[in-house]
Amino acid sequence: MNNEINIMIVEDDDILSGELKAFLEKWGYMAITVSDFSDIVSDFSEAHPHLILMDINLPYFDGFYWCGKIREISEVPIIYISSRSDDRDKIMAIAQGGDDYVEKPFHLELLKAKIEAILRRTYRYKVRGRVYLDENLYFEHNTASLVYKDKELELTKSEKRILSRLMDSKSEVVTREELMMELWNTDEFVSDSTLTTVICRLRNKLNGSCGYEIIRTRKGQGYYIE
Repeated sequence: MNNEINIMIVEDDDILSGELKAFLEKWGYMAITVSDFSDIVSDFSEAHPHLILMDINLPYFDGFYWCGKIREISEVPIIYISSRSDDRDKIMAIAQGGDDYVEKPFHLELLKAKIEAILRRTYRYKVRGRVYLDENLYFEHNTASLVYKDKELELTKSEKRILSRLMDSKSEVVTREELMMELWNTDEFVSDSTLTTVICRLRNKLNGSCGYEIIRTRKGQGYYIE
């Protein structure tokens, strides 16, 4: 349930911070905002958030500094929200342990999709283990691996993300838009044709190894795995 998820907002723009808090609470998340930017680690230790939204330009020390400090004690997911668009800042964000980077101004729905994707990967997959599709084929949530007759199929990062998303919603249709959200966090250029290519490539690998269809299409809606 979303109301069990606590998100910490580290943003010194009071208006934006309030908007983020209201938006997240509207969707059922718990959201706390930081008011004392001189000791963010203490607030973090007290709040025990499941995810942090971290601005870069902050009083006292920047977001890179605080991300590094938090990484010394926790692997909690951190999404940077910043007006900086320089690639060097994005590289620094990842190097300091950030999980994603969203440029201001951004659509709140995009931020919500990224939050949900990271929470799903970080927490749900950690507590879920092996799911058998038949006696010889199973999916390992913890590693996003598909194993057939004790041999792991070689999958790219994009293919694993798509397969993980479909397995996470097993027997339910996942729309193309939802699947494209998963690909936005990879190194590949993402377009509608990119998703089609990844799905086709993944299907060919699965069919070639297992000999039967695993990913199914619901016309006009999306894809699913039975």
